[in-house]
Amino acid sequence: MAEKWDERIFSTGGFVPGRGEAIDVVAPATGEALSRVGGATIDDLEDAVAAAVRAQASWAALPYTERSAVMRRAAALLEDDPDRLVRWLVPESGSGHGKAAFETALVASEFAAGAAVAAQPYGELLRSMKPRTSIGRYVPVGVVGVISPFNFPAILAMRSVAPALALGNAVILKPDPRTPVSGGLVLAEILAEAGLPDGLLHVLPGGAEIGAALVAHPHVPCISFTGSTAAGRRIGEAAGPLLKKVHLELGGNNALLVLPDADVEAAASAGAWGSFLHQGQICMTTGRHLVPREMAAEYTRRLAEIADRITVGDPTDPANALGPIIDDGQLRRVESIVAETLAAGAALEAGGVSDGLFYRPTVLSGVPLDAPAFEQEVFGPVAPVVAYDTVDEAIDIINSSEYGLSVSILTGDPYRAFELADRIHSGAVHINDQTVDDEAVAPFGGTKASGVGGHFGSSVNVDTFCELQWVTIQSHIEKYPF
Repeated sequence: MAEKWDERIFSTGGFVPGRGEAIDVVAPATGEALSRVGGATIDDLEDAVAAAVRAQASWAALPYTERSAVMRRAAALLEDDPDRLVRWLVPESGSGHGKAAFETALVASEFAAGAAVAAQPYGELLRSMKPRTSIGRYVPVGVVGVISPFNFPAILAMRSVAPALALGNAVILKPDPRTPVSGGLVLAEILAEAGLPDGLLHVLPGGAEIGAALVAHPHVPCISFTGSTAAGRRIGEAAGPLLKKVHLELGGNNALLVLPDADVEAAASAGAWGSFLHQGQICMTTGRHLVPREMAAEYTRRLAEIADRITVGDPTDPANALGPIIDDGQLRRVESIVAETLAAGAALEAGGVSDGLFYRPTVLSGVPLDAPAFEQEVFGPVAPVVAYDTVDEAIDIINSSEYGLSVSILTGDPYRAFELADRIHSGAVHINDQTVDDEAVAPFGGTKASGVGGHFGSSVNVDTFCELQWVTIQSHIEKYPF
């Protein structure tokens, strides 16, 4: 069946032909051609920004109830027919059915939270030394540029797009060219059906040149990027001299800390979910398992047993829990990291083999702290296990990473873990859960090399996608001595 976006982009109010070379959308599991979408050019970007600037002021001037209503309708459309997104997430991003359903529910929650954030208090009364009213209020930045990744393409786009729109901005979205449908075009279709006025959202599939031009554009004062730390550094370097508001949500090498009083069976189950969900292709994936030395052998054995049981294959078959690595380049990187870690002295307990792009869940034990699988963000289904002797040593290991996105502590004494959280340098700490978690109503963001410039979620979106303006009001013109 022909789709609205066949050889098209979404811009200036609808699906229109892109001026660039069309992009083939291919299922990584099978190589099947799923669709062919339009490719955007710099001229398309210029037109989109001009249209966004024209549309934004009147959108921001509407009563908040009208912006909220659009978001509520978008949430209802997706909740009534989640398959309109699920059917693209599964083949296009290689998502298992459970992951795709979970991601779709998250997108609906972002729309609902967007409706709520539009109604948030957007300022405060300030004290003043003068007889006047002094107000600090948040105003929309204008046009927000969003650059989103392939792994959770829908939610990692909409957690920027939905609140930015709800707060009165226009948005230019550049999805990853490997997932342009589930990461942008189908979402634009939903928002258009929900009544979003023309010109406020533009989806421009394309490569790095479109992203670079978006970052550099003088009429796009805010950039929200989710992706690798290396790419985020390049965006920061480009945007810094332009004095833009930049939000970088970057990579992670997240630790799961098993304390000596933890239930080892439950801990291994949580660790497996954290490391293997969506083939480990999540910024919050559990990349380091820290286990007391006396528990390490049993924990590793249980983790390897789980890894061996997990079904891997074409995700269109609901029987397969895991799908493919996104492409051959990423597969080769995962294989190289595992091989180098084994050469450094680690032992292979499970997995370590691939069939096409399907890489088996992999468990490594005895991993040296300077081995690639322990130091780097693997972005594959790899669980490196390290034994520790004291909790102080484990916390030092956790904090030694350049990343600071998410940490898990598994224990029989959650309040003791809460005390330990004070010593951990991480944007999130989850006690008695694994590292992968996100909610539209919670502030999400990393520290150190995992992110800078703001957070997603809840009322913090107001600060991320708005500027703070100081306004004073006096009854009469102030008198001065000259």
